[in-house]
Amino acid sequence: MSHDSVSLKELKATGKHLNRPECVLAHRSGYLFTSSWEGNGGVSIIAPNGDTRTLLNQSDTILRPNGIALEADGNFLLAHLGEKVGGLYRLFPDGQVEPVLTHMGAMPIPPSNFPVKDQSGRIWLSISTTVMPRAVDYRKHANTGFIILIDKNGARVVADQLGYANEVVISPDQQYLYVNETFARRLSRFTITPHGALTNREVVAEFEAGDFPDGLILDSESNFWVTSIVSNRVIKIDQKGNRHVVLEDADAEHLEMVERAWREDEMGRPHLDNAQSKLLGNISSLAFGGDGMRTAYLGSLLGKEIYQFDAGISGIVPVHYDADISIHLRR
Repeated sequence: MSHDSVSLKELKATGKHLNRPECVLAHRSGYLFTSSWEGNGGVSIIAPNGDTRTLLNQSDTILRPNGIALEADGNFLLAHLGEKVGGLYRLFPDGQVEPVLTHMGAMPIPPSNFPVKDQSGRIWLSISTTVMPRAVDYRKHANTGFIILIDKNGARVVADQLGYANEVVISPDQQYLYVNETFARRLSRFTITPHGALTNREVVAEFEAGDFPDGLILDSESNFWVTSIVSNRVIKIDQKGNRHVVLEDADAEHLEMVERAWREDEMGRPHLDNAQSKLLGNISSLAFGGDGMRTAYLGSLLGKEIYQFDAGISGIVPVHYDADISIHLRR
């Protein structure tokens, strides 16, 4: 099987009874971790045999984790996608929670999308939009998204005017930051300065009809792998911006209806919440793992399990791949 084309029949499922597994992370041990909206929010832990349990937030603060990040000591960072407020929180293995960042000055952070920790320990957090409710900004002219950097000097906005900022990738050499702008339909690149500023914004790729880029990751040959909600596409993009659809699970009539709504600035929650696909439930994340880092795992907005396939190429080893998760294995 070539990674140039994957059929739905080639997909395998793992995990059980997941609750909005929007973000999926793979670990060298074979364990997977996904965001969960069960209870007050938390992280679902999927063993290599598919057995699943959820590390639930035991605090009184209801969290709705969108993107998650695994830290070296086994804690998780959760980007809180609340209805009106967001922020970044740390979830400990005993279920306790602490806020990492909830305000910029006196202003609460809007509903938050995705955190990533780089090799230097800096945290990058994407905020999709400041428009409330968010669905009002499912627009081609969206431009209120931004990115926050948290480092030893504190927290600050390092990029703004993004077209619904979604997943972020830091290049292995930490020279570049890439971000999907979902409803502006583009993949953008910034140069990271030694002090963490983002400069030299440029568009790497623009997307076509039916593409709503959400998840983002790099492979070992510097290709981007992008997941598209609604169309349930996995799209591979090279460094020149050339686009190839690896996987798709969409109903053509439903996709055209959503596309028309996007063109006419009428897209809203119903267009995301009523997938008409055969198998996939609005795929929103992709992680490489498994033998040789060649297995692609798909997170989704509406799925109850994680689907996987042989990507035919290895991914880049993520910062969290060798994190100490022993405390999670003892429970």
